[in-house]
Amino acid sequence: MTSRHLAITMGDPAGIGPEIIVKACVGLKDRIATGDLRILIIGSGAALDGARAALGAAVAIPEVSADDADWPNLCFLQADVEGTPIKPGVLSADGGRFAYKAIEQGVRLTQAGRTSAIVTAPLNKEALNKAGYHFPGHTEMLAHLTGVRGSVMLLAHGNMRVSHVSTHVALEDVPKRLTPERLRMVIDLTNEALLRLGIDKPKIAIAALNPHAGEGGLFGRQDIDVSAPTIAKAVADGLDVVGPVPGQYDAAVAMYHDQGHIPVKLLGFQVDPATGRWQELSGVNITLGLPIIRTSVDHGTAFDIAGKGIANEHSLIEAIDYAERLSAGVSASKS
Repeated sequence: MTSRHLAITMGDPAGIGPEIIVKACVGLKDRIATGDLRILIIGSGAALDGARAALGAAVAIPEVSADDADWPNLCFLQADVEGTPIKPGVLSADGGRFAYKAIEQGVRLTQAGRTSAIVTAPLNKEALNKAGYHFPGHTEMLAHLTGVRGSVMLLAHGNMRVSHVSTHVALEDVPKRLTPERLRMVIDLTNEALLRLGIDKPKIAIAALNPHAGEGGLFGRQDIDVSAPTIAKAVADGLDVVGPVPGQYDAAVAMYHDQGHIPVKLLGFQVDPATGRWQELSGVNITLGLPIIRTSVDHGTAFDIAGKGIANEHSLIEAIDYAERLSAGVSASKS
């Protein structure tokens, strides 16, 4: 049986989304040709055509309708009507509108079973809000569209995987977000994701919120009063979860945004020392807790280099790989 398509949403057409999508399709063309990988791109047709022309990419991406009974292995779905031409690197409400409409269609198709997962190219939060969609980003938008109250961000680079108890909140509000219920949800969703990725016996480390895990209460009691009992309960329930001690783990749970992002970003970003230009942008953002699978690139719209043909597609290809693996894990669990 042929696998379902992955829905790749373009994000903001003014960013590097169109370019990295075209580059990824070229790089994956052999798998696409055999049907081993099937891709449905959702976004702005004008931006996609512009990227193909600028890159001289000899790859056919026919347009389809959401109602078509069958789609070719690689195809494109228009997210919304085209308005004023969207220029690379220029922030606009139309860019935010296309970013939202692409996600909206991707969610609908994935919930209906037409696509197996969503892989998202980056959007611009200011453009999104300018278009009237008041979400901090993809994660919150996806939670709204799928009717989920709580979700979890998991960043991955190679064998390093870090999920987050809190993300886009002020640092002063982080301790209030660390509750037994939230921490246990993050642990459970992280464990479930690792199982889907083929790790039979996941081992999860929990980072401390305070220096030295509170040093017996001298530097705060959250690690003692909240984290320790929650970890003990998870262990009693059969999960392999440990506190912040040295060792090899399949994933770590970070308490706040920068605690989790910094190590993954350091591994994923490589800079040419001579020019100061990014040579490599790798790593994947995975949203846990949704009724659908969603992975994403781990970088932004990069308006400063949009349309210049120098954006790196490796993070998108990694996100496609993770979406496939997670989709396969779901299928295996249902069989």
